[in-house]
Amino acid sequence: MLAFFFVDAAYRDAYEPALGTAAGNAAIVHFRRGVAGTLVVCDALLILAVGVASYALARAAVRPLTAAREREARFAADAAHELRTPLAAIASVAQAAREGTPAERAEALETIAARALRAGALLGDLLTLARRSDAEVLHLEPVDLAGVAARVAREAQTGSIALDLQLRGAIVDGDERRLEQLVRNLLANALRHARSRVTLSVAPEEGSARLEIEDDGPGVPPELVARLFQRFAKGAGSEGSGLGLAICRWVAHAHGGEVDYDGGSRFRAFIPLGSYASATEDGRAGSD
Repeated sequence: MLAFFFVDAAYRDAYEPALGTAAGNAAIVHFRRGVAGTLVVCDALLILAVGVASYALARAAVRPLTAAREREARFAADAAHELRTPLAAIASVAQAAREGTPAERAEALETIAARALRAGALLGDLLTLARRSDAEVLHLEPVDLAGVAARVAREAQTGSIALDLQLRGAIVDGDERRLEQLVRNLLANALRHARSRVTLSVAPEEGSARLEIEDDGPGVPPELVARLFQRFAKGAGSEGSGLGLAICRWVAHAHGGEVDYDGGSRFRAFIPLGSYASATEDGRAGSD
């Protein structure tokens, strides 16, 4: 409104001698209509731009809260569904052992302890999947992924399965505890399905640390491939919780990497090399 009066006053001052004539009055009316229309269009566009920007900012501000609520609801639903069975089993074992002999009560206590530990591990896995999958939730430091793989392999219960290690140093900026979780879950999955041998390899490859695990088992059933990395995806007769591979993908994504199924019984994970490691690899490539 102020702009209209300012422009109108300037126009009237410039054409003051002609304002007393019919042509002058018609010109000023035409001018006022043009200015008013232009200002209305500009104001409408400005209001529209402000509205769109406000809506976008509001969506951006609310999105983290919405995502947090969705993760919270998913965790609550998954926890309620998956913990119901072990808690009911613990209660039934405890009730059955109340009138039993000392030996039966001791055996019941061992069963309860084992199932409680399993339920606690399951709860920890669900909490992991309920967190954001980005670097802000990690404690990053230079970590040799080959060293992590070697340590996990030493601690693994391989039984009669031969474990073939092919490890080359690959330094990443990573959370060592989470990377151990990634390797442990992939290795446990391979050992669970292997017949006699599992191959575990780590090597730098095109700016990433490549972790590859392959077993000589029957491979992934075709009907399971499409949902392999989803929560609670597992084949018939599997003893796992169905969360291991979902956690592997969570860890890989949090590090800016990826994990995928490469066919047969082979899984690969790629974690970006740390800045020092990348510079070293570039220097070696330049000197070749």
